[in-house]
Amino acid sequence: MKTQIDLFIAFFRSGMLGFGGGPSAIPLVKKEVVDTFGWMNEDEFADVLALGNTLPGPINTKMAGYIGYRVAGLIGLIIAVSASIVPTIFLMILLLTSLSVYKDQPWVAGITQGVIPIVSVMLFVLAWDFLKNAKKSLGWPISLILLFVSLIVIEILGVHPAIIIALLLLFALLKKNNKQVGSSNKKEVQG
Repeated sequence: MKTQIDLFIAFFRSGMLGFGGGPSAIPLVKKEVVDTFGWMNEDEFADVLALGNTLPGPINTKMAGYIGYRVAGLIGLIIAVSASIVPTIFLMILLLTSLSVYKDQPWVAGITQGVIPIVSVMLFVLAWDFLKNAKKSLGWPISLILLFVSLIVIEILGVHPAIIIALLLLFALLKKNNKQVGSSNKKEVQG
């Protein structure tokens, strides 16, 4: 029962504090899942994030569903998804009703403009953590090459990030399978 309560707390907090949608909630989900509750390590979280980005739909909901299922089965999935979306639905209805009355007031625009730098810093910190993890497994040269090539392909050529992620996942899968085939061939030769 404690695990289910922890799941609710983790995804309630990340859902409620993730101002601006999925990308801003990702660092908060990571904080809860990796740092606070330790349900995954950083590499596992990066894998879930990469896979979630290739699938359609809101990233926070997909991650909540997978992580909830992984931690506590079907009940965990239901709890995590509910905790990430139901409170937000109620707040959206309440806030949009209230803000529509005050939408032309300068303080409303100030609120949204004030949050943007904070979300930017959170996303930068998350990206930096992922780059450091990539450095551990790939080294700086390959990590930086992948970073710059991805940036050019996404920003200049306009390729959707999900395509890049899917191609990199496929590359990693094929590379892993080639290593396994190579090591099994060595065992056959030695045997």
